Amino acid sequence: MEQSDPRPRSAVSGAVGLIGLAGLFAWVLIARQYGIAGPYGGLLGVAACGVPMVLWSLLADRVHRNPTTGLDWSRPPKPWRETIDISLSKLAGLWTTWGAIAIFYCIGRWYWSGQYLFAMGVLGSAVPILLALSIPYVLWIDRRLTEPRDGAFAFGQMLLGQGNADREAIREHVRSWAVKAFFTAFMISIVPGNWADVIGWRTQDILSDPLALIRFLIALMFLIDVSFATIGYLLTCKPLDAHIRSANPHAAGWTAALICYPPFVLMGDGGPLDYHPGTRDWSFWLSDHPILLPLVGAMLVALTATYAWATVAFGLRFSNLTHRGILTHGPYRWTKHPAYLSKNVFWWIATPPFLVTSGNLTDIVRNTAILAVVSGVYYWRARTEERHLGADPAYRDYAAWMERNGPIPRALRWLKGEPRRVEAAVPAE
Repeated sequence: MEQSDPRPRSAVSGAVGLIGLAGLFAWVLIARQYGIAGPYGGLLGVAACGVPMVLWSLLADRVHRNPTTGLDWSRPPKPWRETIDISLSKLAGLWTTWGAIAIFYCIGRWYWSGQYLFAMGVLGSAVPILLALSIPYVLWIDRRLTEPRDGAFAFGQMLLGQGNADREAIREHVRSWAVKAFFTAFMISIVPGNWADVIGWRTQDILSDPLALIRFLIALMFLIDVSFATIGYLLTCKPLDAHIRSANPHAAGWTAALICYPPFVLMGDGGPLDYHPGTRDWSFWLSDHPILLPLVGAMLVALTATYAWATVAFGLRFSNLTHRGILTHGPYRWTKHPAYLSKNVFWWIATPPFLVTSGNLTDIVRNTAILAVVSGVYYWRARTEERHLGADPAYRDYAAWMERNGPIPRALRWLKGEPRRVEAAVPAE
């Protein structure tokens, strides 16, 4: 089908994610060999994944020359005198933003207990480095940018009372940094746990017990997802073409996303959308079925691998609530929301809500209904993301192509007896 109706070009190459995956796997093998299970081993795993992707992006994909970066390499850099005032205003806006984020972290009590303590330590140690590096970076990039007056500049302009600042640019700046601040802390906080879940397994146990192998592989898939996602939030910069084009401006989009993450999460233990009371996981119910147990386990590994693949496909650009380029490769050639789809199918199989140890019909109905609501939340998230991305013609082209070629839309048309669509092909960019 793609030959007569070519898939729109993806904003990210397929190779960059594979390069990052190779770096991460290499470090996992080294860490398992030498027992490097501590939290900083996890951070080194993130670096082992991210550094090869940065190098590949710059040297092979040459992303710094993409028109979407806003950088102009065809002419010499602008003279310092033309951009120094812009850069100083931008630094004022940037540093004030970082100060506001620090205050937010101080106010949020959840940041000073449990897994978040590690994230606060890492971010606190990074502050002097970021302050020092931001000066030469801003001074350099403003001389190369076609239009250096961005949201940080507008915010600094407002703070310094330098004329009429662009209010919409300021709002976009605030939204983008709110996303980055909230999710960066969360991702760093869960790196140590995911790292320990993989490094802590003994090879002998993995090879001798099929159930242990399944659980190890699932943990490995989650480690891949967390590592790539953490990189995505850390490397939002224009020279890598990984900057935030726009942050979701819709309140519904923020609500749908935030209720899936702490401290606002509704699906946690004891939360209103907790469907686990009285349930047991798949291995409990299939413990007496030696054939079904590994088959279902393999299915769960495949679903988790799809979920991780959906994050790997982003390369350096993963992020919730933002537009950083439209993906059409990897699992996105089959569905617009592979992560949400695989995650929800995983939940229904891994912890069947209609099987409860109490045998109580009320528990069965309640848990099943609540998990259905959880799946509905992710459908809601998908729709709010489509509403945001739909402002980009590239996404509209991709959505139209998926409507013609996606397995799910085609299956639904087949069930309804509708004829196969043969609209004009969408040209590849």
